[in-house]
Amino acid sequence: MIRYIIYIRKSSESEDKQVLSLDSQKGELGKIVHQENLQIVETLEESFSAKSPGRPIFAHLIESIEKGRADGILTWHPNRLSRNSIDSGQIVHLMDLGKLQEVRTPGQAFRNTPNDKFLLNLLCSQAKLENDNKIVDIKRGLKRKVEMGWFPCLAPLGYLNTPTLEKGKKYLRKDPKRFNLVRKIFDLVLSQKMTPPKAFKIATDQWGLRNRKGKPLALSTLYKILSDSFYYGLFEYPKGSGNWYQGKHPPVITIEEYDQIQTILGIKGAKREKTHSFAFSGLMRCGECGAMVTAEDRIKRQKNGNVHTYVYYHCTKKKKPNCSQKYIEVKQLEKQIAEKLESISIPSDFQKWAIEKSLEQENINIQDYQTIRERQQEAYGRCVLRMKRLIDMRTDEEISAEEFLKRKNELLQEKIRLREALDNSDKKKTVKHDPIERLYYFAGKVLETFLKPNPHTRRAILASLGSNHTLKDRKLDISLAKELLPLQTISSEVRRIHKGFEPTKMRINKEILENSYSLNLVLSCTMEEVRTYAATSDKYKELPVFPSDEDELSDKK
Repeated sequence: MIRYIIYIRKSSESEDKQVLSLDSQKGELGKIVHQENLQIVETLEESFSAKSPGRPIFAHLIESIEKGRADGILTWHPNRLSRNSIDSGQIVHLMDLGKLQEVRTPGQAFRNTPNDKFLLNLLCSQAKLENDNKIVDIKRGLKRKVEMGWFPCLAPLGYLNTPTLEKGKKYLRKDPKRFNLVRKIFDLVLSQKMTPPKAFKIATDQWGLRNRKGKPLALSTLYKILSDSFYYGLFEYPKGSGNWYQGKHPPVITIEEYDQIQTILGIKGAKREKTHSFAFSGLMRCGECGAMVTAEDRIKRQKNGNVHTYVYYHCTKKKKPNCSQKYIEVKQLEKQIAEKLESISIPSDFQKWAIEKSLEQENINIQDYQTIRERQQEAYGRCVLRMKRLIDMRTDEEISAEEFLKRKNELLQEKIRLREALDNSDKKKTVKHDPIERLYYFAGKVLETFLKPNPHTRRAILASLGSNHTLKDRKLDISLAKELLPLQTISSEVRRIHKGFEPTKMRINKEILENSYSLNLVLSCTMEEVRTYAATSDKYKELPVFPSDEDELSDKK
């Protein structure tokens, strides 16, 4: 009679969260013991991941079998025994030695036969493959998240994670209890009226600053905060890898303030990567020689300890070393981009009206399309029926062979024509509301969003406007994509309409304003042009959607 050891395992990691708990496994295995009257010499329980060797209870299981105290294992599934090749090999090796006679599960028994050993090893290897694939997927997801600008680990003090959101949409947000307090600590140190230890004492004793677990901070934690580039928007992931990313989280301080604090702390030349902080590099060409425009930092340190960082854009001069184009400071460049964005931005009143109007027009087009489609299908069905009747007439010799061929050819041509009409109707692109809605949200929020200091967002906005942007004589020529040109007309016309109401100095009635939009022929024609582009181009689908817009779009859906 085989002597069994019951082995129950529950991993402490997320890989096995859906597996039955220890108590549930014990209950199910207990039923098998009772039904089959199995001899149990020991029951082992373990909460430990099996993805790598080193489980203490599992080691005890192997030792017991090697010493002959048992020659069978009862477990819930082979993946409870092993998710790595070393532990799987130990189990099979014990079978080869004849010390392990059987591994039993609720659904199957693996005896000491070549086929059963092969199947047992295969199931354990499959568990290892699943585990390896999960690791690859997790690493890919983390890489994608940091490339999007989101720190993938536990949020530093002053920020909160958003674990309740859907996977892929999680981000870092301000901690309403601590974000402003962290900023005040930076202000105290920047004022140079207090040393970091004094600022720390005020924050903990007077302001009551605590960590998320409600415990007082350590002074070393404060120094880590003061020297962490995360608080001005830059983070390294993984730590020590040298891979730096510009974060999308709201910064606590500016890069200039960060440099000043490092000087105060005596950390001159603090290590950080800045290649990701230039928002517009690679998006413009020199208007004189055609080379790419790049950017560089210039740091000015004053005698009083203040540090100022300036960003300048200039031609790389790779095509023409003696190119005469001069540097332009980033603030001047941003001002020119903002002016261009203002020419395509639209007020919120018109934005809401335009989206509603587009949805109404879409519903009308869908109804018209469905009506035409139904008529085409009816005509095609009648043609097929006529051909069937014609064949019946010829079968019954009601018409001659010559007349049959003549009428058959006529009906066949009509059938082909109707079939083509149906196929073309199927292929015809109908205007979807989402691209147009995305365009109007973009135009309504683009200027406001650009003025926020987020390099990644600013870069995405400039890239979305079009290509072939050129910089010459410190003037940026932004080449708008043809699909965005209607926005200039719409923006100009809407502002002209709004200006007509300004002298009244009274609140504009919404109905009167929307009536003015509807009666304006320029707006009507231009909005129809937008609909045409939406039906023939994917440009609107590629426009960046800002966080607040994403919420509104999802709510509407």
